[in-house]
Amino acid sequence: MAKLSPMMEQYFAIKKKHQDQILFFRLGDFYEMFFEDAKLASKELELTLTGRDCGQEERAPMCGIPYHSCEAYIQRLIKKGYKVAICEQMEDPALAKGLVKREVIRVITPGTIIETSMLDEGSNNYIGSIFCRPDGYGLCFADVSTGEIQATQLSAKNYEEKLINDLARFSPSELIFNGDFLEQKSACSFVKDKLNCSTNLLDDEDLGYQDSEGMILRHFGVSDLAKISLDHKPYCQMAVSSMLYYLSQTQKTGLQRLLSIQFYHENQYMNLDLIARRNLELTQTMRTGEKRGSLLWVLDRTRTAMGKRMIKSFIEQPLNNAAIINKRLNAVDELYREGVLRQEIIYSLGGIFDLDRLMTKVVYGSATPRDLKSLQSTAEKIPSLCRLMEPVKSQYLREIYKNLDPLEDVAELLQKAICDDPPAMVKDGGIIKEGYHAELDELRNLVGHTKEYIAQIEAREKEKTG
Repeated sequence: MAKLSPMMEQYFAIKKKHQDQILFFRLGDFYEMFFEDAKLASKELELTLTGRDCGQEERAPMCGIPYHSCEAYIQRLIKKGYKVAICEQMEDPALAKGLVKREVIRVITPGTIIETSMLDEGSNNYIGSIFCRPDGYGLCFADVSTGEIQATQLSAKNYEEKLINDLARFSPSELIFNGDFLEQKSACSFVKDKLNCSTNLLDDEDLGYQDSEGMILRHFGVSDLAKISLDHKPYCQMAVSSMLYYLSQTQKTGLQRLLSIQFYHENQYMNLDLIARRNLELTQTMRTGEKRGSLLWVLDRTRTAMGKRMIKSFIEQPLNNAAIINKRLNAVDELYREGVLRQEIIYSLGGIFDLDRLMTKVVYGSATPRDLKSLQSTAEKIPSLCRLMEPVKSQYLREIYKNLDPLEDVAELLQKAICDDPPAMVKDGGIIKEGYHAELDELRNLVGHTKEYIAQIEAREKEKTG
């Protein structure tokens, strides 16, 4: 059998670690797929299947897409239930000696999408983690695009109905679980027939069973589980650690965006099963499955993407606690009575971009120059919002006011550093303003005035040498 070419040997070495994923292998300005991945992608994406010399008699089946327009293709694959491994060139091909070094920098799955173009701005995109035992379960939901984590534990027999209600409430697009979950037949049927989500069975090793506590302590930077209220919750601890393990394997970087855990208990929200949710038409109608005509459609007059997600979560998770309900109602009542303040706040919120998802892109290093400009624009609007909120009296609004960071330092940095009309991509250059960085200004001057610079060197050398 003929020997594979060095590049194809590299491809197979990487593909071996990502057998259940479609490998996007970066070659110049394209992501290429080979062999079975190419056949699958060409069928699903309607791409032309070609071939490439691979060192053997038969050419390797191949198809490719431009890397700068890959998101639409990835979205189509994710919607069909596939996972995509992004394999990048880790060095400049022009400077590389021999074969360009490549490695997978991220695996995109239904529950780990952070790209704005692939997400609904009005909905959270949750990935769920379940750790089951016969006498209880731990449950963890994370939205990687916003940095939100919610978790709970129930220690009781016959808990299956409550587990199903939790899954219905969060409706995750991806679910990871341990083997004991398969014993919950009704819950498994619910996931398969109703949730339409991607599923992943992990064994104890993958769940981080041996070092679950250490994994959590390292991630959140604490010395004791009690400091994050995770002590005495062994099943919840396992659900959280398995989530962190899975995300570390797929995302590689950016997990620092998951800053804290919000815990909820079984009586905190009204227990509504899937049938009740559908009949009440909370977020979509029964007949068409559209938002129009639902309770959310009637109530949603929010001005920001963050507000859209919040009001949807309020509707999907009705509170049971009278004190918290009244706290919300008091805030609503104050804004209802203070009509001028309400209108000023509405106006101030206009033009505020999706700060949650912008910050995630910054943490992942995938923010474009225009994303940074959107971040600057949003940060510049927050101080005026803070001033408007200063006289509020209700407890809920006072808490919001006290927790508002005006982000003046962020706005100032971006205003000084980023040009007023930045390009779409970092590779296009011309992002940093003149005067921000002396060395960069000097290098730009060299590029733009090469002849003058050479003439100056020539003049100096003539004078020096005679």
